[in-house]
Amino acid sequence: MQRYFVPEAQMGELTVTLEGDDARHAAAVMRSKPGDCFIACDGTGRDVLAKITSIDKELVQADIIERLASNAEMAWRVTVAQSLPKGDKLETVIQKGTEAGSIAFVPFLSKRTVVQYDERKEAKRVDRWRKIAKEAAEQSHRSVVPRVDSVVSWKSLLQVAGEQDLVLFCYEEEGRSGGGLKATLEKFKAAYSQSEAPRIMVVVGPEGGFDPKEAEEAVAVGAIPIGLGARILRTETAALYALACLAYESGELGGN
Repeated sequence: MQRYFVPEAQMGELTVTLEGDDARHAAAVMRSKPGDCFIACDGTGRDVLAKITSIDKELVQADIIERLASNAEMAWRVTVAQSLPKGDKLETVIQKGTEAGSIAFVPFLSKRTVVQYDERKEAKRVDRWRKIAKEAAEQSHRSVVPRVDSVVSWKSLLQVAGEQDLVLFCYEEEGRSGGGLKATLEKFKAAYSQSEAPRIMVVVGPEGGFDPKEAEEAVAVGAIPIGLGARILRTETAALYALACLAYESGELGGN
């Protein structure tokens, strides 16, 4: 069944409305009609089944039939911090990372970032990234649309990293020396005792990897360097690989 994320203001206790692109999608693409149902999500975990009462290309009105259980989110709140890659690779990370369960994406600039960052084009690019996250969340039946931040500096990222319960710094040198993810997560799970889902950040470098000085700075703010196996992964692969590992270790795929 088609799923739409709508602003909280458009979802009341008894009714929900679709506007703009969502209304046009329901009318023109899905060819919905009165009596058809869809799932509406307010992005904070409230999912409802709604039945259309009236529809046109600008506005869809529907009655809420029932509230649905929300169980599509990861047990751990994982943020992906991705050094800005070339081309449309970040779009892939956001789309697939949303499907894999990430709650947020923080693009950043690091010493070896090769893409030419143009601040004047940032607003348009961020809007596109957020649209990709929304569409991927709908497709994968998420209850929350991941947050997509504007591009930040390496210094700013280090400040944000200090707010996390665990920061995993993906560093190929650790992979060569045997610094694995599993042991780090086992130690973390044994020590973490809070009732809320832990906040974990996965930090992934650019095509050329991290500068050793950046690794030192990351460790200085509490990040733990980890390897992702003996193979060298592309920058757009590393975060998705890590997310799959975290989903398993959180128990979502049968891990302990």
